[in-house]
Amino acid sequence: MSYLCVNIDHIATLREARGEEEPDPIEAARLVEKAGAQGITVHLREDRRHIQDRDVVTLRKTVKTKLNLEMAATNEMIKIALRIKPDQVTLVPEKRQELTTEGGLNLKSSPARFEKAIDSIQRKGIPVSLFITPDPKTIELSARLGATFIELHTGQYSQSFRLGGNVKREFASLVFGAKLGTNLGLKVHAGHGLTYQNVTPIAALPEIEDLNIGHNIVARASMVGLEKAVSEMLVLLK
Repeated sequence: MSYLCVNIDHIATLREARGEEEPDPIEAARLVEKAGAQGITVHLREDRRHIQDRDVVTLRKTVKTKLNLEMAATNEMIKIALRIKPDQVTLVPEKRQELTTEGGLNLKSSPARFEKAIDSIQRKGIPVSLFITPDPKTIELSARLGATFIELHTGQYSQSFRLGGNVKREFASLVFGAKLGTNLGLKVHAGHGLTYQNVTPIAALPEIEDLNIGHNIVARASMVGLEKAVSEMLVLLK
């Protein structure tokens, strides 16, 4: 069974839409853990469009399972991570104009920069995950750069599932990527676009330890409540 880490960014998105104090991501994290999820994921973006610095500080004090901080590999974010000390850092690509993370990291563009970021964070005892597409060369480079984890981007699989594309091909790519990562000594996570309808095959892969799921759970929660939405997803993962 894969463990479930729930991304609560969109709780903060709703809060920021009105500039109010509710809904509160901290309370959301409490309910997510109460429902049985094994981790909380938040993305502290450079433009602070949803999660704020104060949220991450408070979550570090209150999360009882695992706090996974997604962030860009910038000096500002590295300093924040080293100060707050989450249980895990996931380095992700980030563009100001995107609605959500559109793809995996381009490690080849600046491998030395990523290696330095990974080393500076992991030297302080915080394991680093790299959010990447299931491309064999990128997986191999992730291992050479010294990452502890990789998170395989499931966006293409999810999009194919939703739009009637070649689901078998995208799934096979994830299967191969998960096995390759494990063989290279990496721990493997997965996420992006996963839903109640498409998650089961991914959750069944023995190499994948954690699944990061946010939008679909929060969307379901708006109808049935957060605890029930998380519980329903956990049933599928089991």
